[in-house]
Amino acid sequence: MNRYQDDYRRSLDDPNAFWMHQAARIPWFRPPTQALTTGDGGHARWFADGELNLCHAALDHHVDQGRGDQVAIYWDSPVTRGKRQLTYREMRDQVALCAGALQKLGVTQGDRVVIYMPMVPEALIAMYACARLGAIHSVVFGGFSSRELALRIDDARPKLVISASCGVEVDRVVPYQPIVADALRHSAHAPSGCLYLQRDAVRAELGPGDHDWEESMASARPVDCVAVAATDPLYILYTSGTTGKPKGVVRDTGGYAVALHYSMEAIYAMAPGEVFFSASDVGWVVGHSYIVYAPLLAGCSSVVYEGKPVRTPDAGAFWRLISEYNVKSFFTAPTAFRAVRKEDPDARLLAEYDITSLRSLFLAGERLDPPTYHWLKSHLQVPVIDHWWQTETGWPIAANPLGLTPMPTKAGSATMPVPGYDVRILDRRGEEVPALTHGSVVIKHPLPPGCLSGIWGDPERMAQAYMKAHPGYYLSGDSGYFDEDGYLFVMGRTDDVINVAGHRLSTGEMEEVLGSHPAVAECAVIGTQDPLKGQLPLGMVIPRADFEGDTTTLEQELVALVRERIGPVACFKQVLVVERLPKTRSGKILRKALRHIADGEAFDTPSTIDDPTSLEDARQAIEALRPSDDDAAAASPPRQ
Repeated sequence: MNRYQDDYRRSLDDPNAFWMHQAARIPWFRPPTQALTTGDGGHARWFADGELNLCHAALDHHVDQGRGDQVAIYWDSPVTRGKRQLTYREMRDQVALCAGALQKLGVTQGDRVVIYMPMVPEALIAMYACARLGAIHSVVFGGFSSRELALRIDDARPKLVISASCGVEVDRVVPYQPIVADALRHSAHAPSGCLYLQRDAVRAELGPGDHDWEESMASARPVDCVAVAATDPLYILYTSGTTGKPKGVVRDTGGYAVALHYSMEAIYAMAPGEVFFSASDVGWVVGHSYIVYAPLLAGCSSVVYEGKPVRTPDAGAFWRLISEYNVKSFFTAPTAFRAVRKEDPDARLLAEYDITSLRSLFLAGERLDPPTYHWLKSHLQVPVIDHWWQTETGWPIAANPLGLTPMPTKAGSATMPVPGYDVRILDRRGEEVPALTHGSVVIKHPLPPGCLSGIWGDPERMAQAYMKAHPGYYLSGDSGYFDEDGYLFVMGRTDDVINVAGHRLSTGEMEEVLGSHPAVAECAVIGTQDPLKGQLPLGMVIPRADFEGDTTTLEQELVALVRERIGPVACFKQVLVVERLPKTRSGKILRKALRHIADGEAFDTPSTIDDPTSLEDARQAIEALRPSDDDAAAASPPRQ
């Protein structure tokens, strides 16, 4: 058996032995004697009798082992023209001081701290300082609205809010203090104070209860790491919920540390001293796992990037970073490269940089559409790997395990389930389906280490949201299938499967067809209500930057292409060519909001939206498709 098969089978057959072996590879204050136990509600609990501190495992331990002079983080900010690098020793010392400052402000073990900051080194320092004290951090994406920040403050009930004076974006500066102040005015819970990092672009005016980061650090004394139970929460990270109230995903400490450490070697093939770059944000789960914690747990260097894939200054930004910092493995979202491809369709800017250090490119956050996969494969001489995971799982569910047994890639597939994850495909009756049959992607219990341990403040919500639909399984909410070789294809959210005249069709497959057209840079397909057929698909496409053709002709070509590849059963007859699509700040297209618009339904603007005006543009484009009253009357047959 190859190493992947061996690890995968052992992880399912004897999870206790498998994960105890992995746990022995990280430093503990008190090593666990057992890996898996069962908690309330039958949920898995990992390493329950172990004690550690994640800050110690990621920083102090490496300094003690002689890695103190190695760079821990490279900070690169084209929007401010700033660069910094911090060694492991410098990070440890800054974090110890910050922990002392937080302690002086009253933060103790078990307290919550809301962190509302941009992509600056101090955001990572604040997160590690909370971990050092045994406090629970909840990072909110810098720039989120005051309403959304207030919801999270009321739910987490933090002792302290840590913020920057502003965030700097490509074309604007966003003052944060007015947002924080407005959130506090509208929240029922009142933190004891706010700690502000002053930035040059806009400085915060400090009032009662406000504290200056630099002054607090200057007067602080460093503190040591607090021993916490492996099952103690490390952080709360909010994700959208179907009820409109954000779900506070709780991550434990010990299981998360073990899983992340394992993943850096098994999935990303990273070794101590090498450079890992994840182009995400600390406000998202990717930022938590693969900017802040996993690279440093593994003794690697992490690139912290305050910029965009394009316009900072151009579509060669990623290539420049890979070249400058000798990045070995790069991780970003497919939408980032769709933006790069739109601006530089022939990848001419790539030729300006030496990226021979790069050994792998990983993509996640949404499905890697085959056209983007093939574009990357044609321009890069490294494996291009789609892998799939969620905020709730904290680390990959399915991937190509480069550090175990590299496998041939398949366009549209996340390759194989990662060791620890028993992935199944179920139909609506909860029965397993054969290969090549679409169904609901689920994970059989127990979930491996690193996955959510609960929903903050609402123990029943985890069972209702993830366990009720198929008892004994975690419901991912995604649809997909296994092929004959055991490769997993995740096609999108289950509500992205539409029913056209009794035929269940995947909008992901239609998007795959649209994206294969050489003029298309990005696309989305949604299902719209139809009185005759139940639902009909509607396509929306963004053309490449160099597209100079006729949009009507393009729309006709795309309709014909879907009809050819999928067949008349899709009833695919409408395509809109648009300049942009509404997206979250992490780059996901807001398909649910588009469906509401197309069906004329009221909805709340998603809290994660990057630019609210993009929804209005989409509304106008979709409404232009609807026939006017005169057109409808003319199209109706006369009454007899």
